[in-house]
Amino acid sequence: MITDLTNREASPERIAQLIRSQWVIEIRLHFVRDTTFDEDRSQVRIRHGPENMSTLRNLAINKLREHSHTNIAVGLRAMSYQPFTRPLDLLGITP
Repeated sequence: MITDLTNREASPERIAQLIRSQWVIEIRLHFVRDTTFDEDRSQVRIRHGPENMSTLRNLAINKLREHSHTNIAVGLRAMSYQPFTRPLDLLGITP
């Protein structure tokens, strides 16, 4: 592993802790993307489509979390009640 930690700071325990903390973030994000957005069954498969959709899903998740939605599925449903205004409000865009 490449790190900017000094020899004293980069103990095996510290490196393991850093790796585990990164995995928690990854698992949390991928779990939401797969369960809430059903990403694994996406039909978008050509050119930059998969990367673009992944970016949009990440944006939605992060914006919902930024606005205190702990359950992303519930947050998405709340946005769908007024689909032409609530998502724009979430992004800070005034129509």
